[in-house]
Amino acid sequence: MYYPLLRAKQYELKALREFSSEYSNQDKITPILEPVKQDTSALYLAISEMQTNNLKFALILNPKDGDFKHPTVQFDTWFQNEKLLENKDSWIPAFLYSKRDAEGILPLIQKYNLNHVMIIFKSCMDIEDSTAWEIIRDSSVEYVVNSFGSTISRRLRSELKKTTKKIIRLDDCFKSRTRNADYALEDDELFSEEPFFYKEEGNLDGYSDYTTLPSDYIEGGMMPYALVIHLSYKRNKEQLYVHHFVSDSNETNNDIRGKFREAAVKIAPFYNGKNKTNAVDELISRANDSDGYPGLGYLKKLSVKNHLELILSL
Repeated sequence: MYYPLLRAKQYELKALREFSSEYSNQDKITPILEPVKQDTSALYLAISEMQTNNLKFALILNPKDGDFKHPTVQFDTWFQNEKLLENKDSWIPAFLYSKRDAEGILPLIQKYNLNHVMIIFKSCMDIEDSTAWEIIRDSSVEYVVNSFGSTISRRLRSELKKTTKKIIRLDDCFKSRTRNADYALEDDELFSEEPFFYKEEGNLDGYSDYTTLPSDYIEGGMMPYALVIHLSYKRNKEQLYVHHFVSDSNETNNDIRGKFREAAVKIAPFYNGKNKTNAVDELISRANDSDGYPGLGYLKKLSVKNHLELILSL
């Protein structure tokens, strides 16, 4: 049903480890992981725990961001991982499609005898691309994730459905800002309606997005002037919104703990009368604790975990 696309960074992986432990054996959420680091220790630890907790996942075998943005750097350690090779039913081998290296996808699938493969188009598939169709129609491919964009090509969607593959819509739902302080200008925004309409109106087999994170890959930066906590929630019967809880004293990047408290104390009043996830409860419990600031990465983890818990509750 839901296929969130996440970079395999430290705190995204921690979110998935905790989620898989607390909601073991659920079958509604299948995360798609895009490696960004050549050091795979954190990734393989998360994979081991997800397999133990029966959280099925897709792993992108030809990542393009982070350490792998250079064509000469390959993610080639996955086929040495015994847990991946011995438990092929517990995960989905996935490939990002680009015209530049499309010719290498099918040979790799055949070399390692991969099945139930996922092909991902981060930009909308070109309906006239014969190589893309050749890959999609291969018997090893089961899933097609496509970014249809704001105006869905009805013809493309119709042609994809004819392949009998599982068609999943990829959306960029999170509106990122250059400056954190700018989130306060529109602190409550529509996030998505796909959980409620993907099946009936889109005639799709699932939906995907980048959770409450930007779609563009961003390396860790300097300490922010404004601290923001992004939490998605169900605003009404058929819409998900994301609320940005922003600190107030944003003139300097000093006192990050104080900025956290300024943002976090706004969460409890906002959620009064609304359903809360475990992640939201944890943030509320930390808001008035003098030692409650958990770090920026930890806040990202709770934001992602909240979104996964929210989707599961639907």
